Amino acid sequence: MTNRTSPKESQSKKLLADGMLGRLARWLRILGYDTVFDAQADDWALIRRARAEGRLLLTRDRQLAARRGVPALLIKGEELVAQLRQVVDAVGPSPEGVYTRCSVCNGILLPLEREKARLRVPPYVYRTCQEFHLCQSCDRVYWRGTHVKGIKEIIDKVRDKSTEKKR
Repeated sequence: MTNRTSPKESQSKKLLADGMLGRLARWLRILGYDTVFDAQADDWALIRRARAEGRLLLTRDRQLAARRGVPALLIKGEELVAQLRQVVDAVGPSPEGVYTRCSVCNGILLPLEREKARLRVPPYVYRTCQEFHLCQSCDRVYWRGTHVKGIKEIIDKVRDKSTEKKR
């Protein structure tokens, strides 16, 4: 943490990732964090947005993280798991839980009736999956496919290390 305001002091778990942290933003959404990402925003736009929306700014830019008046977390790790661990350790677990946000647009995922998913997913997916979710913002359909195993492995690595530090 670079600035005086601690992320844990904030009631909100709302995050804003700078242009260098797109992959981290996507994974934070998978973990359930409300994470905005704008690859085109300059430093001042990021600062204004963080202040206006009460978001913690995540950045790898030391100068940006050191600016006064905006809560920021300097992301130190190079690899994804280390970055995720740092954020989870700094802000605590997501109040919404895993798989509750669209990994692409940050929208909320809502349950989708199986029959309504029929024409929106491949036939094999419809036959083999029982549960579907719909992003209320971008209209993407989600289901638990084979990719979930890889996602779970990353999540387990993040949780194992976070738990390990607290022992």
